[in-house]
Amino acid sequence: MLKSMTGFGKAIYEDEQLRVQIEVKSLNSKHADISLQVPKVFAEHAVGWKNLITAKLHRGKIDLHISYEYKQPANLQIGIQESLFKAYYNLLERLANEVGAPTNKIFQLALKSPGVMVSKGDSEVDASIQNKIEHTIQVALQKCDQARMEEGTILATTINTYLQKIAEGLASIEKLDPARSDAIKTKLKGKVESMNSELPIDEPRLEQELIYYLEKIDITEEKVRLATHLAYFENVMQTEELAGKKLGFIAQEIARELNTLGVKANDAAIQKHVIIMKNELEKIKEQLQNIL
Repeated sequence: MLKSMTGFGKAIYEDEQLRVQIEVKSLNSKHADISLQVPKVFAEHAVGWKNLITAKLHRGKIDLHISYEYKQPANLQIGIQESLFKAYYNLLERLANEVGAPTNKIFQLALKSPGVMVSKGDSEVDASIQNKIEHTIQVALQKCDQARMEEGTILATTINTYLQKIAEGLASIEKLDPARSDAIKTKLKGKVESMNSELPIDEPRLEQELIYYLEKIDITEEKVRLATHLAYFENVMQTEELAGKKLGFIAQEIARELNTLGVKANDAAIQKHVIIMKNELEKIKEQLQNIL
């Protein structure tokens, strides 16, 4: 079953004290490109959460956003780092005196300096809700993954349509090939007979050259390999979950066989089908860019 790399998942946890909302959005990318937008108080957990995302979604451009609010922040106490406050205050006062600036707002500036005001109890609250947040992340990731599966089903239907047209083109070529071979043999026979009437011919050497030429334009192997690649492509689509890269490689092999078949056939009707098949293959490649 195919999965798309496009998906969205949202989960909310709420109780009498806390409300947490998690949103996960993913788009196609060759690698795991993960971006987290989380409150600073949870920054130390970012690496662990990235591992959760990678384990579930594997790859893609993935954005995770966490927002939260405390309904009853009774646990929190505001504190002041006095030594740091005094250091800021003394520095600002000294600089103000040196340049002759007013000092009436130094107290407010020192109080608002980084690290002076702290929320005591942040770490305790963080520890107490860690499991709740991780569970909510898992729920959001599951919803995103489900959206990817649903989108993958739609993409698989589309790709199957293109694949079927390639298979139909191959069936048409199978029907045209015997007539092509007969026409080539008849043409060669006519040329040989014409040459025989004009010049003496080395029959063994001529026979070798004819065999070599007929083998060179024979497309049996290309038809067999193409049919094999198409069957394998379909099987991978149906049986493998992380199939995007493998399907891309198979598509390359299909393209190689189509190119060889078109050149060796040297037949306008067959080449017309090859062009149509190549066009369908390009459509498949475009869809594969969004397959996980």
